[in-house]
Amino acid sequence: MSNRIILSIKAGVGLAFLLIISLSIWWGWMPATYNVKQSVEQQAQLANQDVVVGYTTTSTLINIAEWMIDKPGGFLSNDMLPPGLIMDNMPAFEYGVLQQVRDLALAMRLDFSRSQSQSSDDKDLEKAQPKFNIDHTNWALPSAEDEYHQAIKSLYRYRARLVDNNKADAQFYTRADNLSEWLREVEKRLGAVSQRLSASVGQERFNTDLAGDTSAKQSTSSPEEMNVKTNWWKIDDIFYESRGSCWALLHFLKAVEVDFQDVLIKKNAQIMVKQIIRELEATQQTIWSPMILNGSGFGLVANHSLVMANYVSRANAALIDLRTLLEQG
Repeated sequence: MSNRIILSIKAGVGLAFLLIISLSIWWGWMPATYNVKQSVEQQAQLANQDVVVGYTTTSTLINIAEWMIDKPGGFLSNDMLPPGLIMDNMPAFEYGVLQQVRDLALAMRLDFSRSQSQSSDDKDLEKAQPKFNIDHTNWALPSAEDEYHQAIKSLYRYRARLVDNNKADAQFYTRADNLSEWLREVEKRLGAVSQRLSASVGQERFNTDLAGDTSAKQSTSSPEEMNVKTNWWKIDDIFYESRGSCWALLHFLKAVEVDFQDVLIKKNAQIMVKQIIRELEATQQTIWSPMILNGSGFGLVANHSLVMANYVSRANAALIDLRTLLEQG
């Protein structure tokens, strides 16, 4: 083989490597936060639709889900070729977003769109919600993207029916009990996020699974104390998954702030929602380190997971207070 051919092969490999690295940086760029109310008003104007109750929350769910699959590089969690195959930060971020999308889609189907427990599911939300539950790593037919696209189309149909004054079969009810049910699920999600982030340094934890109920039982016995520590290889994945979950949630809360405005004013709870949003926005600050650091709690090196866990825990504490307030008569 001549030197010219060898040089050409080396140049081709080098260019391919450079292209993969460049695409990885572009596709892995984290999204910024945006003004939900302004964005929805612009969409409504372009679609010639009125911003009725529920329009903002539905539109924000659509926008977040569309970003997940239409951003640069598309949906990366199920990619089988580079650079998506070798990326892990953005796929982890996507999964965090997807978890919040699933939770809100379920709440819209079971609570926001129903007047009472005996009412039936909305026909479009009944189609949309299960499609978000397909395994996010599924690439074969049907692929995750195809199912998510179908779910988004159903959400668009629901939103169109929501603003149609000639039809009353699509509704969005802004009641304190409806909002409280969704917030209860958000609490569990944020609690799990905080625990996983805190486990980056390892902790000796007491087993509190049955605490508070002397008659409670569990299927198999568990040790009274256990050591919980995140695998070193998973620390950055959990960090970015948590970051994605907080990014999606803060936009959903901004949408809820608009649609449930009257409920929040009645409970004098608007400032509580704003504080939760502020704590979640703090989780989206620029990371100046080239990698996620995992120093000990009081060591020389920073621990990015513990910093984020602090903001998440503060947001979750405020969210618990908000739900308690909403459930009071």
